[in-house]
Amino acid sequence: VIEPFTEYFSRKGSLLILAFILLYKLGDAMGSAMTTPFILGELKYPKDVYGAVVKTFGLFATLGGGLLGGALLLRLKLRTALWVFGFLQAASTLAFAALIQAQGSVVALAGVIAFENLTAGMGSSAHVALMATQTHQKYTATQYALLSSLMAVPRVLASAGTGFLVTAIGWQAFFV
Repeated sequence: VIEPFTEYFSRKGSLLILAFILLYKLGDAMGSAMTTPFILGELKYPKDVYGAVVKTFGLFATLGGGLLGGALLLRLKLRTALWVFGFLQAASTLAFAALIQAQGSVVALAGVIAFENLTAGMGSSAHVALMATQTHQKYTATQYALLSSLMAVPRVLASAGTGFLVTAIGWQAFFV
């Protein structure tokens, strides 16, 4: 148990990589935590419309994003993919701010949900690839378990305060 941790933390830049893994999907996690209250509460889309859009467009877009991200990772360097997919995830969060202007359009909702889930899938594929490159072959299971467990921490901690943040700055500023 100790050797995998010792090996990982003995590497130059290990803390920086760990911080990157912790923070890479932070904005995405914060935005995702508030999409349901935003769409149902603020924009007042009906629950059946929201459910249908999220379960259809969302599911297929997430699967497609993971596949597309994996395919692009075969062509791009991992560092480039992390940047490109990160910017796309940021753009998808911005799309929720634009949804305010859509005034109840189901097509706009489907587009934003599909875009957000597609980019989340792409970002996740690069995130997982990064974690895989950071594991030593001898300690793969333990080190990957450590990194993937830590990846979830910001999602839980950052999501806890998002409602307070929305109350303080408003929906549009939150998504921007």
